[in-house]
Amino acid sequence: MDIATQTAPRAALLSASPLAGRVAALDWPRIENELDSFGCATAAMLIAPDECDRLASLYTREDIFRSRVVMARHGFGRGEYKYFAYPLPDIIEGLRTALYPYLVAVANRWNEAMRIDVRYPSQHRDFLRRCHEAGQTRPTPLILQYEAGDYNCLHQDLYGEHVFPIQVAILLSEPGKDFTGGEFVMTEQRPRMQSRAEVVPLRKGDAVAFTVNSRPVQGTRGVYRVNLRHGVSRLRSGQRHTVGLIFHDAQ
Repeated sequence: MDIATQTAPRAALLSASPLAGRVAALDWPRIENELDSFGCATAAMLIAPDECDRLASLYTREDIFRSRVVMARHGFGRGEYKYFAYPLPDIIEGLRTALYPYLVAVANRWNEAMRIDVRYPSQHRDFLRRCHEAGQTRPTPLILQYEAGDYNCLHQDLYGEHVFPIQVAILLSEPGKDFTGGEFVMTEQRPRMQSRAEVVPLRKGDAVAFTVNSRPVQGTRGVYRVNLRHGVSRLRSGQRHTVGLIFHDAQ
C-alpha cells in the first residue's frame, strides 16, 4: 500500500514545520565528505532537547507502533525497540522526507562507484513507492530503549530487495546525565585487512548518518567495496533512547 492511500489520522505529536529549513541549514559538504571518508557523519542538535523528550515519551504508547522487539529473544543483544506504524508521527515523517534528498546524491554516487545498477529517485515518496510495489510495505522508523547492561550487537538493517544505503540515528538522551556507556559503534570490514572500528560521540539531539551495508573506498588499484555494521556498546547506567530513521520499508 502506498502512503498516499492511507487515510488514518497521523499522530500529530510533534510539529514537522521547521524541519526542512533545519535540515537544509546543515553543513552538507562536510557531511558528504565524512560519509565518503569514514562511512558516517554527525549533525549537532538536529532536534531540540524538548523535542527529544517528547519523542522519548512516545515509547510508552502502544497505538502508534506496529511491533515491539525484545533483543535478547532473537540474539540481537539486550534492550528493546518499537517500530512505528503508518501514518508516522509528523516529525518522523518530516525528517525522513527532508533528509532523503540530501543523502540520495551520495547513495547514487556510491552505487555508481561500486558498479551497482540501482539508482534512487530524487524524492523519498517515489522511493517508498518502489518499495511498496515490491511488497516492502511495513514502516521501519523505530525508537530503541536501553537500560543498564543493555547493548546492541553489530548488525545491518536490511529488510528486503530494496535497500537505501544510508540511514540516520538521533540520540534522545543526554550522555553523562541520563546514562553512561552506550556509545554508538561501527565496524568496517576491509578485504584482506583487519577491521576498522569507529566510535561516534553524540549528545542529546545529535544525529549520525551512516552506512547501512556497504560503501566504496578508493584504493591503489581502483575502487573496492567495504562492508559496515553498527551497534551500541554496553550501557553502564541509566536509560538511553534513540530514534532510527531507515529510508527503505520492510517486507
